[in-house]
Amino acid sequence: MKKSIITFLIICISINYALSQEKSFRLIEDGGTGEFKAIMESDPSLVTHTLFRPQNLKVFKGENRLPIIAWGNGACANSPWEHLNFLNEVASHGFLVIAIGPMPQEGEKGQGKSQPSQMLDAINWAIAQNNDKGSPYYKKLDVDNIAVSGMSCGGLQTLAVADDPRVKTVIVCNSGILPSPGIGIPGMPTLLKSQLDKIHTPTLYLLGGEKDIAYKNGMDDYKRINHVPVFVANMDVGHAGTYMQPYGGEFARVATAWCLWQLKGDQEAAKLFSGSPCQLAKSDIWTIQKKNLP
Repeated sequence: MKKSIITFLIICISINYALSQEKSFRLIEDGGTGEFKAIMESDPSLVTHTLFRPQNLKVFKGENRLPIIAWGNGACANSPWEHLNFLNEVASHGFLVIAIGPMPQEGEKGQGKSQPSQMLDAINWAIAQNNDKGSPYYKKLDVDNIAVSGMSCGGLQTLAVADDPRVKTVIVCNSGILPSPGIGIPGMPTLLKSQLDKIHTPTLYLLGGEKDIAYKNGMDDYKRINHVPVFVANMDVGHAGTYMQPYGGEFARVATAWCLWQLKGDQEAAKLFSGSPCQLAKSDIWTIQKKNLP
C-alpha cells in the first residue's frame, strides 16, 4: 500500500513537472500579415518575458535567421498586453520579438513594474538559446542583428540600454528623455539628455504628433542627435499610437519596415525612409524629419 502511494506521488510529480515545462502559446489575430505567421509564446526558460515569433522555425537557418528585437512596454508595465497586435505583426515578418513581462492570458492586463535590465535579459537569453544545441532556436537567430525598442516608459528603457555594443538599431515610440530627471511615473528611468550621446546606431522615433505627451521630449531628442542617422515620424494619433489597432496599425507598418531595412538589409523597405523625398514623406498621415540619412 505504501509503495503504491509513493508510486502515485512520483507519477503526479512527474506529470506536474512535464506540464510546467510545456510551452504556452496563443494565436494573435490570425498570425499577422507577414510571410511568416506568428504566435505569442511563453517559454519555461524565460517566464519573465513574452515571445512573439514565426510559428515555423524550420525555415530559419543558414543565412536566413531571425533578428532579435527586445521590447519595453508603456508605463514601465511588466506586461505587453497593450501591444500584442503590434508585436505579433512585427514578428510575422521574420523576427523574434522578446517583450518584457510574462505572457498575458486572454483579457489579462498584467501587473507590476519593469526595469531596463530586463531588456538586456532578453538579449542575453536569445544569444544563449542560439548557442544551445537543445534549444529550438539553436543556430536560428541572427545574433549580429539586434534591436531595442519600446513605447513611452519603455522608450526610456530602450534609451537606457541603447549603448550596448550588441545593439544594431534603436526604435523609440511615443517617448523621449524628459528635460528634468526624476519627474514622471514611479520606476521611470531617470536619464539625462547626455544619454543620447551614447547611441551608436541608426535610430527611429515614432511619435503621435503634438497631442502626444511625449512629443516635445521626443522632438527635442531628435534635435540633439547629430552623430548617428536619425529619423522621426509623427502621426496625429496622440500618445496611444496605433498598437491596439488591427495588426498594430500604421505604427507596426513603419516599425516593421525600419527593422526589415536595418536588421535584414531589405532595400525595398528602405525606400520608406531613404531618398528625397522618401516614401513616408509622401504620406498624407505622416510627417517626417531625418538627419544623416540619404
